Amino acid sequence: MNSSNPLDDLLSNIRNCALCQENLPFGPRPVLRASASARILIVGQAPGARVHASGVPWDDASGERLRRWLDLDRELFYDESQIAIVPMGFCYPGRGKNGDLPPRPECAATWHPRLIPLLTSVRFTLLVGQYAQRHFLGDAAGSTLTETIADWRRYWPRYAVLPHPSPRNQLWLKRHPWFEQDCVPAIRERVHAVLAGAD
Repeated sequence: MNSSNPLDDLLSNIRNCALCQENLPFGPRPVLRASASARILIVGQAPGARVHASGVPWDDASGERLRRWLDLDRELFYDESQIAIVPMGFCYPGRGKNGDLPPRPECAATWHPRLIPLLTSVRFTLLVGQYAQRHFLGDAAGSTLTETIADWRRYWPRYAVLPHPSPRNQLWLKRHPWFEQDCVPAIRERVHAVLAGAD
């Protein structure tokens, strides 16, 4: 008897994707985690070089800060039965003049419309960075990342909007201390409530 299900089949197809391999400096290595039981969805940008090497999402300094924001240890953060991690781009896109290149557009266009609807248990989605925010919020997003995050209550409680936790964003965090003072505690509280089944 075939025990496969649509989500498992789709994840297998995604992990074998080579759609834009000619544009990837290190070749394809899609990095994501998902299960039908996950109640939290984290949507970031694309893997960095370190994550490409390890195959573990958010396995870098950005991930350390994100876990601090959410008050989650590594074990819970990487429990895909509870937390799905689906970036805008699944493979490392390479570096540009000012850091990593944007996520390849093929990923979200090809896979998200098939994948996201299968994550039927998700109650709270974290949109990390402007690419995720523009994709999921559409015209409801602000004209800048700062404007979107300043208006975070507009998207609550379905979405949380966050800056990317990269060390490169340290200046933004210093200029906007209200994010860690006001937004982070609310996000943390809701993450823990959702994981506890309170929503």
